[in-house]
Amino acid sequence: MPPGSAFTGFRFPAEVIVLAVRWYLRYGLSYRDVEELLVERGVEVDHVTVYRWVQRFSPLLAETARFCRHSPGDRWFVDETYVKVNGVWRYVYRAVDQYGQVIDVLVSMRRDAQAARRFFRRALATLKVMPSEVVTDAAPVYPAVLDELIPSAWHHVERYANNRIEADHGQLKHRLRPMRGLRTDRTAGVVIAGHAFMQNLRRGHYE
Repeated sequence: MPPGSAFTGFRFPAEVIVLAVRWYLRYGLSYRDVEELLVERGVEVDHVTVYRWVQRFSPLLAETARFCRHSPGDRWFVDETYVKVNGVWRYVYRAVDQYGQVIDVLVSMRRDAQAARRFFRRALATLKVMPSEVVTDAAPVYPAVLDELIPSAWHHVERYANNRIEADHGQLKHRLRPMRGLRTDRTAGVVIAGHAFMQNLRRGHYE
């Protein structure tokens, strides 16, 4: 949980705020659904407030948890999927290890070497170990980026080896479906990173 000072000035207790954020990220709920569940439990809050909580505290929860996450495995599966943001397609870079831990996510306007480089630099920033193998599809941007950033890793290109991460993409799409679209890139990044955090929490990848 973020430090108590992060909740200073908020009318509701930290436990209520974190519970609301967790419900929203974990389940296929709208902000109004979370409002209704809280009202049923005697917490009078509107859906706009729930939205603000998610936007503010989801990144804090995810970032705090990055530093108490288990070290990922040495085999990474990397792939991109697509989401619509305000009616425009965006790329979502995602990596999982052989144990199902989501290593990192990145929402990008482009699918190019610059975006891939940014994704891997972010993924490696808080890790103590480097992968020995990275499995990707045949996208032409990966060889040069991996040679630059993780030269010791074996880059394995295999069309069907990424079934593991394709299934993981499906869980993300399932969560996004009830949301009726993402309106901004920032909202997309917050929700998708928060969903990855909840996946790792459920799978036991934190100390």
